[in-house]
Amino acid sequence: MVVPLAAGVDYTDLHFLGHDGIIATALIHGRDGVAIVDPGPTTAMPVLERALAVRGFGWGDVRAILLTHIHLDHAGATGSILQLAPKATVYVHERGAAHLIDPSKLLASASRLYAPDMEKLWGDVLPVPAPHVRTLGESDRLTIAGHNIDVAWTPGHAWHHVSYFLPASGIAFVGDTAGICRPSGRLIIPPTPPPDIDLDAWRSSTGTILAWNPATLFLTHFGPAHTPRVHFQALWQQLDSWSLKVRASLARPNLEDHERSQEFVDDVMSEIARDSSQEEAQSYARAGRFDFSWTGLARYWRKQEQSA
Repeated sequence: MVVPLAAGVDYTDLHFLGHDGIIATALIHGRDGVAIVDPGPTTAMPVLERALAVRGFGWGDVRAILLTHIHLDHAGATGSILQLAPKATVYVHERGAAHLIDPSKLLASASRLYAPDMEKLWGDVLPVPAPHVRTLGESDRLTIAGHNIDVAWTPGHAWHHVSYFLPASGIAFVGDTAGICRPSGRLIIPPTPPPDIDLDAWRSSTGTILAWNPATLFLTHFGPAHTPRVHFQALWQQLDSWSLKVRASLARPNLEDHERSQEFVDDVMSEIARDSSQEEAQSYARAGRFDFSWTGLARYWRKQEQSA
């Protein structure tokens, strides 16, 4: 199903691994073609192809792929799409471009987290030809498929993260910077996997996005949020809570890291189940692994201690 957001802007659920409400991909389109925001992994390309067809497009009509960042759940299909969309340009932050052109280090890093499930989760991750890559800096202005698009560097979740803003419709495509919110809209949780979590940078990025005064945040996980300031306030309440949990676990010298991580996962799952349902807790866990979130925050706080 393709859901309208504004004139010339839609999104679709990629039904990742057969599950609803995990990965949302946006389509920005006009007479000149279509731009895809965060196309997701190669395993979901058939769903994305059907969404394009609903709006009367094929791969040959794709003019741009706008990546918020290069994590495989957001960008894994990019190289595969370029084989079918020869007129497309890929937009990515300058820190991430090299890993699209040669994904070997990206795949090695992901394999440490996801092995032995790499193929099942992501499918092929092909190199993106360098001539098709346009790098983005701290800020940019693009015009694609008849839409003006502002770009800002928004690190915190990842150092190569950017966000995109359509001034005409007030929609900000924020990747993972605004967290994970299931379609129920009841809870907002922070995705904090290693290796790039930086809470100070994340707060600054929150301010950057809100300075656009968006009417809507579009989350890759999952979909539109129509009260941006309230949304970010809820995200930061949860992020501060998780951060305190992780710091408290690190202060307990009698535990191994796998024990600290498991306690964190059990605690988070119980909180979500209490506030919604056990089924919803499982859905959030599929959208963002809580053991990875512990690891990312633990790495951040250990780095802070070393710096001090």
